[in-house]
Amino acid sequence: MKYAIIADIHANLEAFQVVLEDIRAQKANHIVCLGDVVGYNANPKECLQIIREMNIPCIKGNHDEYCSSNDHLDGFNPAAADAVHWTRDQLDADEKQWLADLKYTRMADNFTMVHATLDAPQRWQYVFDKLAAAANFPYQTTQLCFFGHTHVPVAFMRDTVVRGGTYSKFKIDPSKKYFINVGAVGQPRDNNPKCGYVIYDMTAGTIELRRLDYDIETAQRKIREAGLPERLAERLAYGR
Repeated sequence: MKYAIIADIHANLEAFQVVLEDIRAQKANHIVCLGDVVGYNANPKECLQIIREMNIPCIKGNHDEYCSSNDHLDGFNPAAADAVHWTRDQLDADEKQWLADLKYTRMADNFTMVHATLDAPQRWQYVFDKLAAAANFPYQTTQLCFFGHTHVPVAFMRDTVVRGGTYSKFKIDPSKKYFINVGAVGQPRDNNPKCGYVIYDMTAGTIELRRLDYDIETAQRKIREAGLPERLAERLAYGR
């Protein structure tokens, strides 16, 4: 049994299509999404349509929440805020309602899904280090929890202490708990522009990070044609 775990698509259709093609090649049985289907890039409707048509279980990200509401964008940087306002104008009432109805956390088989953190999932806090990761483990009732939000793939594990680091593929130790960021489909931020996602092989007990080339130039062109901030186009080429 294989799960493909994706996060932070961010309306990047070119990256999303490449990831879906690779998921098929990996013969994954199921796909789940850790939120932020929309925001930043130029194809929110198309990416949302794919998620809905494929009936992919999905949780709510901060961009899903803000793009489906009229809430003030306190704490958003100007480029992100501009993208939210633009995305709000692209989505119809039904699409906004679908995003608004998403849950902050949910279970899938033997693992937990959250966009940001387990201790306060609606507050959209970031987990970059072991100290921030440690706050989640007391709330984690499954051995594995997958998260997104930072766009940086890193795995934290707890036995007596919390350890963490980057990864490409590793075998799960039954004696440990894991809090795993699966990277970003649509806007990587680890200085690697390749889109990313995870294959969780339940039978083999392995976690594999997949990184893939995609048509960045087309994604950039669409951002510029939509009138979105230039910064959002430029950053795709550098993965940060």
